Amino acid sequence: MQAQQEKPLHELLSRSMVDIYVGPENTHWILHEKLLCHHSPFFRKIFYGKDNKTTSYGLPEEEDPTFKCFVGWLYSTSLPVPREEADLGVLFDLYLLAEKLQIPSLIQDVLQVVREWYKYSDTYPGLRRVQYIYANTEEGSPMRHMLVHSVARLMVLENGIPQHWNKALRKNGQLAVDIISAIQEWRLGEEVVPDARDDPEQAEELLDEEVEKAEQEAADAEAEEADNEETEENDADDTDDTVVETASETKSPKSKPQEAKGAAQKKGDELANGMGKLGLKEGFDKIPNGISNADYGTLAH
Repeated sequence: MQAQQEKPLHELLSRSMVDIYVGPENTHWILHEKLLCHHSPFFRKIFYGKDNKTTSYGLPEEEDPTFKCFVGWLYSTSLPVPREEADLGVLFDLYLLAEKLQIPSLIQDVLQVVREWYKYSDTYPGLRRVQYIYANTEEGSPMRHMLVHSVARLMVLENGIPQHWNKALRKNGQLAVDIISAIQEWRLGEEVVPDARDDPEQAEELLDEEVEKAEQEAADAEAEEADNEETEENDADDTDDTVVETASETKSPKSKPQEAKGAAQKKGDELANGMGKLGLKEGFDKIPNGISNADYGTLAH
């Protein structure tokens, strides 16, 4: 698409006028036909076509603020300067209108304003803006190209991909591919691109993290098991019958769990025999809650 050769404004203000109806309310604009058709091949086909004798046209899908901005540019070749990010909304809509009307000079002007705003505000295009342009432009769109390359720079400089971008890239494969392509176009020198084949440092860090995670999980499991055992022992200590170990047994805290369990079983049996000798066997058999000999703990830990 080649830019139309510029002409002085007074040469384009002919007597012939056309009626343009915009938006759902059919806002009526009366514009100079020669001026409109000079800038837009889209309108040249409508008003200068061999089979078209019309002098009016409707744009019901366009918004009034967007078309008002277009008319301002049409007669002055100037655009509003955005004060904040929200002001970019009408400019993005104006850009889409410029592509539809096939006006290269307007496309270039809008791109320049948007680019300068991001540059001097030291910000990058947000996900919502990028998705909007992707949904309404085709591959090769200059605005799409500018936004993708800006986001690619953001991804390279940021520490990690922001969560909302992570989700968007998973859903929009083409956007992810375009970002990778943008980075490839930079032809970064080998000295600034890390080579994981030569430098395993990052992989070792990840491995260390996995080892630490596994060790922590094991420690947590052991602590939980110890807490459970302590709880069971405390519950047993609260009963009326408490088994006290001999001095030799209390001096062996490092005995294996199986040995401790066997000792507890043995003590329980001795207690049962002792109670039987005292004539308490009948009462012992009726211990509530189904507690067996092995359910009694010791004071050893």
